[in-house]
Amino acid sequence: MKYPTRILFLISLFTCNLIFSQENIYASALISNELTKNANAVIRNSTTEITIEAIDKMVVYEKKVVTVLNELGNEYVRIVKGYNNDTKLTKLSAKIYDALGREIKKYSKRKFSDVSAIRGETLYSDARVKSVTYTPVAYPYTVVFESEYKTSTTSFIPRWYPVKGYYVGIEKSQYKLNNPLKIIVRTKKKNFKNYPIQDKSSEFNLHYIFENQRAIKPEAHAIPSRDFMPNLMVASNDFSLKGVKGYVSNWKEFGKWQNDYLISGRDILEPATVTKIKDLVKDVDNPIEKAKLVYEFVQNKTRYINVSIGIGGWQPIAANQVDKVGYGDCKGLTNYTKALLAAVGITSYYTLVYAKQKRNIDKDFETFQGNHAILNIPASELTGGNDIWLECTNQTIPFGFLGDFTDDRDVLVITPEGGIIKRTPSYKNGTNLQTTKATIRLDEKGTIQATLERVSKGLNFYNRHNYDRYPKETLIKLYKSEVWSYNNNLEVESVKLKNDKEQVIFTEDFSISIEDYATITDAEILFRVNFFNKNSFIPKRYRNRKLPLLIPRGYKDEDESIIEIPKGYQVEALFEDKSIINKFGMYQISIDKIDEHHIKYKRTLFIKEGLYPKEDYKTYRAFRRKVAKNDNLRIALIKT
Repeated sequence: MKYPTRILFLISLFTCNLIFSQENIYASALISNELTKNANAVIRNSTTEITIEAIDKMVVYEKKVVTVLNELGNEYVRIVKGYNNDTKLTKLSAKIYDALGREIKKYSKRKFSDVSAIRGETLYSDARVKSVTYTPVAYPYTVVFESEYKTSTTSFIPRWYPVKGYYVGIEKSQYKLNNPLKIIVRTKKKNFKNYPIQDKSSEFNLHYIFENQRAIKPEAHAIPSRDFMPNLMVASNDFSLKGVKGYVSNWKEFGKWQNDYLISGRDILEPATVTKIKDLVKDVDNPIEKAKLVYEFVQNKTRYINVSIGIGGWQPIAANQVDKVGYGDCKGLTNYTKALLAAVGITSYYTLVYAKQKRNIDKDFETFQGNHAILNIPASELTGGNDIWLECTNQTIPFGFLGDFTDDRDVLVITPEGGIIKRTPSYKNGTNLQTTKATIRLDEKGTIQATLERVSKGLNFYNRHNYDRYPKETLIKLYKSEVWSYNNNLEVESVKLKNDKEQVIFTEDFSISIEDYATITDAEILFRVNFFNKNSFIPKRYRNRKLPLLIPRGYKDEDESIIEIPKGYQVEALFEDKSIINKFGMYQISIDKIDEHHIKYKRTLFIKEGLYPKEDYKTYRAFRRKVAKNDNLRIALIKT
């Protein structure tokens, strides 16, 4: 059958257009300008599909299509997938497309590199990583990355974070959970109401869709992204962890399961060790003093090494094993300390916590949470009615002191009776105290000689408590390049350190010289009166602030300097006392004449921790600008 030429042309044109449209769906020109604005990358499609086939069988499929607009966008296309003995990768592929949507690279599963995931302080782990390293030759380009894995562990159902960070636009992100067995699955939606998220879920299955999200720009001194970006937590009451099944519906049940299946029976110590630790405390009656000796024993004997194989990612190494090898991860060292305390009659409890950035265990959602373990000696008459908290991975920290690593947050305490939500102590505002007292001699050449005492408490102590372990050269370099970097020609002639762990006070005594500190002219000597605590911090300016202001840590600095001026000179004029008091804190400075050759400078800066409305940001910035300006004030000496 013969077709007219016009019909053949139309068929050919249609076929070409079809092929073109199919082959060029990843062309960067198809992305709307709205999504590329302020974006380094655009997520074209992100799909997570989970199927719970049994209490101990889960399949997770993921597909991610990302167009990278510039070099800064490369962080959104890490072609990496981890696995372990409990996780089998069944699908793995990646394709790279150019700006026109043409395929330029293709990686099958066998082309992925396969290496151990052991890094840094990890001794051994069964974690491995398959990855592809692609070096772009031009921008924009698009990556299509697909993976699928099967696992017997259903205790960690993947969460959904549709917004992957800052400076990234999103065309579409979706999350599906297929639940053919109709297992009861709990969810917690965070920050959904502020975003156009479609909920297409049914009674037992989950399906959420998120589309057309502009790139979000970060703001300094803002709340963490998890507190305003949408995220979904998912958990099942029935679960399996590396072959160990469980059922929990509240924190009490959850804690009891962890105690019974992960912790119980792992506190056995060799008889010789029990004898040794009892001998250590035999002359001490006070239980807290006993606990201090045990804690110091652990600090001196052990070191932190990460160990994670199988269920070991959540189960501590047995106490007798830690005792034998002298190392362990946070779980193992915490459990070891717990066992030693038990040997001398002191009860303590294994505790789960989110470490580093201040974050609470979500007490309204019972599931596996936390990334660190610490130890809780429960409040009693013997403890003065207060909980005692021990960081068992730190060899230098004082007994009962946590620092900002784990302070001021909700944690899960694991007891034989079940889980309990408690809160760790906080180090707030004026408790984070630094006092500086200096005696300073300024000569006619503009050089100063100074003796200086700096005393640190609270989190200031925590920041400096291990200085006494630094080599002298390292310590002096730190003072010159970081602490007092604004003072050119500064030389630390001597430094003496006192680390009072009992009182939790760190004291530094310095002898310091600074050549050419002052500006010399024929008529005067001009110098900055704040020698050793100049604060130049001014928050970034925003025309249209969108997020609340967060001051994560409060503190108080008190400074006093006695300044001896050179003979033949007098102060031209002393500035008036300055005082600023507002909701964010306080700033006060004064300078007074003691006699003809001495003046006294006093300064107090007090910053309050807190969360403030976005409207307060401008006022806070103005406050810090005034502080920075006044910390740079100079006075003039004129010849008599």
